[in-house]
Amino acid sequence: MVLPNFQKNLEKYAKLLVANGINVQPGHTVVLSIDVEQAELARLIVKEAYALGAHEVVLQWTDDTINRERLLHVPLKRLENVPDYRVAEMNYLLDKKASRLGVRSSDPDALGGVDSERLAKSAKALGAALKPMQVATQANKVSWTVAAAAGPAWAKKVFPEAASEEEAVDLLWDQIFKTCRVYEDDPVAAWKAHEERLGAKATLLNEAQFTALHYTAPGTDLTLGLPKNHYWESAGSLNAQGEYFIANMPTEEVFTAPDFRQADGYVTSTKPLSYNGNVIEGIKVTFKDGQIVDITADKGDEVMKKLVFENDGARSLGEVALVPDPSPISQSGITFFNTLFDENASNHLAIGAAYATSVVGGENFTEEELAAAGLNRSDVHVDFMVGSSQMNVDGVREDGSRVPIFRNGDWAI
Repeated sequence: MVLPNFQKNLEKYAKLLVANGINVQPGHTVVLSIDVEQAELARLIVKEAYALGAHEVVLQWTDDTINRERLLHVPLKRLENVPDYRVAEMNYLLDKKASRLGVRSSDPDALGGVDSERLAKSAKALGAALKPMQVATQANKVSWTVAAAAGPAWAKKVFPEAASEEEAVDLLWDQIFKTCRVYEDDPVAAWKAHEERLGAKATLLNEAQFTALHYTAPGTDLTLGLPKNHYWESAGSLNAQGEYFIANMPTEEVFTAPDFRQADGYVTSTKPLSYNGNVIEGIKVTFKDGQIVDITADKGDEVMKKLVFENDGARSLGEVALVPDPSPISQSGITFFNTLFDENASNHLAIGAAYATSVVGGENFTEEELAAAGLNRSDVHVDFMVGSSQMNVDGVREDGSRVPIFRNGDWAI
């Protein structure tokens, strides 16, 4: 199998990510994080960025194999200390208000078997050292887009029955092009129509200003408080310079932040999570008074426990996102083992930091003001999927009355 018109569609995809995703404007600095296996796509992205007037494109190459060797062999003290040049680069990019484009194609099991303590300490150190970039990104001080490319190891994980590696890669590229609307005659117009549909749901929820959400499904009975003046977002956002961008491509979600001080009950994951190079399955979480008091996983239990109990702010939630089960990614029936796709097939929650834009005016709040408003602060932000065709979600008003938001996994509002 060779995907028809692959080169033409790859060029359309690169243009879509640059022109619609991060929306490059004349004079912009762009930072592209991408795997070395995706050099062809990287060259097309760089070409498109400069064609739109970018003044500089900074490449940050990634490689699963090299990263695994680093985590296996570098002394633990080195893993716990992020080099000064990484921080200096971050500060340079923040100073330039660089637009960030991350293209993910990693093997979901790339770091399987690496000692969980080494993984946790490395991730914690990197998160703390580069937190200013996380804060700027989550406050939309800069434009940012997360997208995907078909890596061979990832493709074989998603399509294990494919006759060859080439066929698996083609099948995955086909799904990426479909879900990002690359096959449309006018992808830009298709995205605009999609954004309008999602935006209409966000508007309804913003007008309702529910005080809480109540989730029920097999293995789930969870109530989450919502902050006063919370704000639901959908596909598109504005950065601090007033420039429009699309944070996730593909995307099917409408999202905000829960009040991190108000979470009670339990929830069970419905899809695998690929986190820190490990596939985590069967996550069960119990909350009391806003805190995770117990978390287990059928697979990857130790990795999840270290995430939650060894990172500041990781015992509370930072995001709540609504995604209808009839969404195209869900109806494909494919488990992608990649959060970008699986979170857009399912209602999901995020452990850790909230986006500052999830309360009105929050992009201009200090960290202390965000916490006082009910938005969780943390060095981590990890989504896990909880939705299904059996999930119901109610919006709870201040007087205790309820409004159906989801019934049997689909919109009811």
